[in-house]
Amino acid sequence: MTKTAFITGITGQDGSYLAELLLSKGYTVHGLIRRSSTFNTSRIDSIYVDPHDPEAKLFLHYGDLADSEQISNIIYNIRPDEVYHLGAQSHVRVSFDTPEYTATITGLGTTRLLEVLRRSNGATRFYQASSSEMFGSAAPPQGEDTPFCPRSPYACAKVYSYWMAKNYREGYSMYVCNGILFNHESPRRGETFVTRKITRAIPNLLSGKEQYLYLGNLDARRDWGFSPEYVECMWRMLRQEEPDDYVIGTGETHSVREFLYEAFSYAGLPVDDHVRIDPKYFRPTEVEVLIADPGKAEQKLSWKPKVTFSDLVRIMVDADMRAAGLEPIGEGDAALARLFPNRWWGAD
Repeated sequence: MTKTAFITGITGQDGSYLAELLLSKGYTVHGLIRRSSTFNTSRIDSIYVDPHDPEAKLFLHYGDLADSEQISNIIYNIRPDEVYHLGAQSHVRVSFDTPEYTATITGLGTTRLLEVLRRSNGATRFYQASSSEMFGSAAPPQGEDTPFCPRSPYACAKVYSYWMAKNYREGYSMYVCNGILFNHESPRRGETFVTRKITRAIPNLLSGKEQYLYLGNLDARRDWGFSPEYVECMWRMLRQEEPDDYVIGTGETHSVREFLYEAFSYAGLPVDDHVRIDPKYFRPTEVEVLIADPGKAEQKLSWKPKVTFSDLVRIMVDADMRAAGLEPIGEGDAALARLFPNRWWGAD
């Protein structure tokens, strides 16, 4: 029988890739979207078909993670086999400006979903999108047994969700997995996140539309991977006989400065001529170093990342060059063709 999946945050970077992956595997996919006066579904436009089409496998539902009644109605109507909870207020810097909203959506939203599933039949498999930000100031490398030391309202909300997921798993014997994903990027990354902010600025600087790129802390170090590879891990987690928690990352760390210089060097742009530091982009409390220990995922999920740090930067720069109407440099496109000759996701 065809499996049914429900994805919160389906219009985001990970949600869009995950929807494509599940559709390629024959799933019927339902997604939660917020109602807006303008369309906010650009990342999934390529896979959306009119729900009246008898071949339709993707269906969207208006709702909000703050609205328990609406979440309940959706779950009871579609009765999913699997729920992938990716929806959140996920911008770390913004969470300092909106801590209460972040707690309500990123934290309590998880509880609302888990409680609905518990009250239905408790048999649905549940994936909780946890975050490497939960480790905060913990000494690297960070693995499944590393204590959490959150350094932002976003990270605190994610820690709450992580423990609620474990409590529902242990208290009610529900199939619940925490995927502690380290930073993962792609051409679909939101424009306000630092990696995409850098790569998106390049065609604007080359064409003269902008003169400067304004950034914050360049010394923060992160473990950066490629989003399509990471959403496959989400699916693999729910394939295991027993639910568990997994750290997903590359095991390498690079600074924002390294990402910046890698991207600008690839495009032939001098950093000093175009980059300025703006204090408003600094966080009140910073996470200095994140680096994953992905050994458990490699062993139990049979997963190892293919995309290197340099490949990732080039993939993103090429995509943003193309989106701006400029000729891509080509090395990123070549890496995609080499590493994923039969890729299941569409063009970015």
